[in-house]
Amino acid sequence: MRRLLIGLVTGATFVAATACGSSDSPGSDDNDKASGGTTTVKVGVIPIVDVAPLYLGQKKGFYGERGIKLSLTSAQGGAAIVPGVVSGQFDFGFSNMTSLLIAQSKNVPVRAVVNGVASTGKKGADFAELAVRKGSPLKSAKDVEGKKVAANTLNNICDTSTRESVRKDGGDPSEVKFVEMPFDQIPAALEGGRVDAACVVEPALASIKAQGGTSIASLFVDVSPDLTVAMYFSSQKYEQKNPELVKKFQAATIESLEYADSHPQEVREILTTYTKIPKPLVDSLVLPRWPAEPDRRSIERLAELGQQDGLFEKMPDLDELLP
Repeated sequence: MRRLLIGLVTGATFVAATACGSSDSPGSDDNDKASGGTTTVKVGVIPIVDVAPLYLGQKKGFYGERGIKLSLTSAQGGAAIVPGVVSGQFDFGFSNMTSLLIAQSKNVPVRAVVNGVASTGKKGADFAELAVRKGSPLKSAKDVEGKKVAANTLNNICDTSTRESVRKDGGDPSEVKFVEMPFDQIPAALEGGRVDAACVVEPALASIKAQGGTSIASLFVDVSPDLTVAMYFSSQKYEQKNPELVKKFQAATIESLEYADSHPQEVREILTTYTKIPKPLVDSLVLPRWPAEPDRRSIERLAELGQQDGLFEKMPDLDELLP
């Protein structure tokens, strides 16, 4: 266990700070020392559409009303954020469910605390798609068999969902070749022919479409129409030490999720403050759903696929992971 945690912490060193929610440094001395009785909470996020509710909730005062000031730090993916939370670099983190399932299967002491984001459930109109460049000969998921597919992190939700799309389309999922790169680098790599297809979420998906690219599969919908894609989580140690603060974070985040789900235009406006997407593309984005509660059956399906694809040393315990 100690060796595993050392490796996880080492893997977190590339996580870079971004100026978003707070002027406090993410490595600053700690949570309950901000002025005015406000607790500064450090959260590891990814600069994608999924986390818009946090930025919107901070702006609307949902966290401030509960004495919380968010300090948001950007990372490449959930696989990088998990070790940051375990090491204490972050108090909470945002991660896709597969990263959390992998962590739990390795007995990494993490626990999901509140829902994050969900698929729209609409084929061809989801916020995550398997995309190809303009003029690509690839027309369906089966066609990526033997091809290079970009993913923001390897052995993760992109792998699992891409393989499921290929499997459902009659292809051999074991023949897909995944290439790791950050979401914001994928559109250029796809257009330049360095990869043949890509598992992408918004806003990278909108950038690819703006270049004439198209979707050939709705990955998350193929896993489950009601797929809980990601959740916010903490370490078991932090949750046990700060139960009241965790409850306040949960309540503020649920309010933020519900507000984002019912105010799509405000979501689009907040996106320009923390993503690189040009304003003209904002209106073309496909927004996800932000339900207040996770869909357990869809998470069970992700666990089944992860087991099938060999991502787990042992089957993860959902009762230990989920709130």
